[in-house]
Amino acid sequence: MTLDELITNCKKGKRMAQEELYKRYSGILYGMCLKYSRNKTEAEDNLHDSFMTIFDKIGQFNHKGSFEGWIKRITVNTVMQKYRKEQYLKVVNENIGDEIEIEEHLPDISLDVLLKYVQELPNKYRLTFNLYVLDGYSHKEISEMLGTSLGTSKSNLSRARMILKEKIEKQNMNIA
Repeated sequence: MTLDELITNCKKGKRMAQEELYKRYSGILYGMCLKYSRNKTEAEDNLHDSFMTIFDKIGQFNHKGSFEGWIKRITVNTVMQKYRKEQYLKVVNENIGDEIEIEEHLPDISLDVLLKYVQELPNKYRLTFNLYVLDGYSHKEISEMLGTSLGTSKSNLSRARMILKEKIEKQNMNIA
């Protein structure tokens, strides 16, 4: 089944098409959910919620632009909305001025360990880090998505980088 046929059948509410869509995109979207979540269980919940939203709003997809980009945006928005609703993101004004530059010469670290460290970050730092570093959103976009100020977004990114650097350095000291 082509992607256009799959989307058309999902718009009609056909379960087989929804199952096929899930099979095609769940891996990609789960990876996105995993980087925004504290653990695998929360990522699975976020993936489920994202697909519910995708199926609910698929009638709004107008075949202009990338379908994958559209579902990724829905996934990010669904996760952000969940965090805002559950008040994981208490607004704290942490303007520290300009971003603190962190050395890029960090030792090798496995992707699994790095993901673990990112998942351990406090919610506001983890979300800002992922949105900025991994997904390429601007601080303006992040501040709008999270309902914070531009300065807070920059501060959260800086603090996330410092925490990650400290964890990596600590791990390397334990290895040496």
